[in-house]
Amino acid sequence: MNVAITNGYVVPMSGPPVEGGTVVIESGRIMAVGRGIAVPEGMPVVDAGGLWVLPGFVEAHTHLGLGEEGEDAAGEDLNETRVAAGAHLRAIDGVNPAEPGFADALSGGVTTAVVLPGSANPIGGQAMAVKCWGRTADEMVLRDPVGVKSALGENPKRRATSTRLGTAAVIRAALRDGRDDPVLRRVLDGELLWHQHVHRADDIATALRLADEFGHRLVLHHGTEAHLLADLLAEREIPVVIGPLLAGRSKVELRNRTMRGPALLAAAGVRVAITTDHSSVPVHLLVHQVTLAMKEGLPRQDALASITVDPARIMGLDDRVGALRPGLDGDVVLWSGDPLDVMSRALRVFVAGREVYRHEDGRRPEDGILGAYR
Repeated sequence: MNVAITNGYVVPMSGPPVEGGTVVIESGRIMAVGRGIAVPEGMPVVDAGGLWVLPGFVEAHTHLGLGEEGEDAAGEDLNETRVAAGAHLRAIDGVNPAEPGFADALSGGVTTAVVLPGSANPIGGQAMAVKCWGRTADEMVLRDPVGVKSALGENPKRRATSTRLGTAAVIRAALRDGRDDPVLRRVLDGELLWHQHVHRADDIATALRLADEFGHRLVLHHGTEAHLLADLLAEREIPVVIGPLLAGRSKVELRNRTMRGPALLAAAGVRVAITTDHSSVPVHLLVHQVTLAMKEGLPRQDALASITVDPARIMGLDDRVGALRPGLDGDVVLWSGDPLDVMSRALRVFVAGREVYRHEDGRRPEDGILGAYR
């Protein structure tokens, strides 16, 4: 799709903000960003009228379309509990694009989401990155897979194993035999990320131990106590997808949860992405978690980066999303004001240059799947 967004306060995340800036999108990709840019003849123009113009947010850890809201067992496709080591399981086979969470994501400025299987299994399956708009999961795919989900700590103990020893043993056995598994072979070769669900510091130490043993590229998810080992993570350049921050301490391993976690990790030099873990926290509240983290010491630039460029880099998607610069996808959001102000709204959302959400009428243009927002 082709469109030029003009006269906006453009925050590209790949450079300084631009007053009166223009973003030109041609065939779904950004062609130019800046001030004084000539709009190609005949291209549709959206006058931003001074609105804030940002890249679509990137949510690095969700269960969108797998754990469907309001559906109970009928929409619960998050955990295949009959399999302990499920590297062959694929998120794409369970995602329902009509799940209301995708519409909520757009209303909160989220255009890209990583969808992971759940944490009931030591190895839960393959994660995928999607755009939050489309009729089928195949149409929505940005990259599939983007890694393999694994879990340590309390969750897999509830169903797949009975101890932390047993959980680690299942993972170790699968990785030891991984050369015979096409997916795990890609993990061991460093091609795919190992997405590790982990909360407590001792479980983080186990994740590091396994990474040392098998050499896979580790990303920590949740990281409730990651700040206690921040120096070790920074030294090893291991990123943390931290959150959800707005949820309560619902189990023992969350007792040290703190809203200061992102600030403490960033101060130590750890690359951080903030997550809602949708549906633990509704996905459209992502930016508000960031605001609260900033309130607790996370610098503003790191705060915005935690839902744009940094999750894109962590997930290996920065060649497509996370910033406004030539060559990237034309995923652009027009905000009524500073998105870190709780009173600001995402007014218009574009995915690959196509307008897919407009706040004034509460609908996704050209989309008859979900209809009006509630």
